[in-house]
Amino acid sequence: MGVFVKVAGVNDLKDGEGKTVEAKGEQIALFKSKGGFFAVHNTCLHHEGPLGEGFLEENIVTCPWHGWQYDITNGKCQTTPDLAVKKYNVKIQGNDVMVEV
Repeated sequence: MGVFVKVAGVNDLKDGEGKTVEAKGEQIALFKSKGGFFAVHNTCLHHEGPLGEGFLEENIVTCPWHGWQYDITNGKCQTTPDLAVKKYNVKIQGNDVMVEV
């Protein structure tokens, strides 16, 4: 079991936004969707594009480099369904967004 690390404040992202954060040396794509926060590994499995810079629609992020898509709620690749990026547990503590690493 990992430890929860603060990666952002609850007001740092608007609904439908994402950004890249770092926790304990890991690059993580953090998203806010429908009022909830979700986190997956930042690196696309296709050509290592930055998912945190991708376009978010509902719960699907599209990699900005070549359009591969991932479900931010579970990390599953929508383009190649047998692949997935790592999903991180997220919790809110006060005004802090915490990710388990």
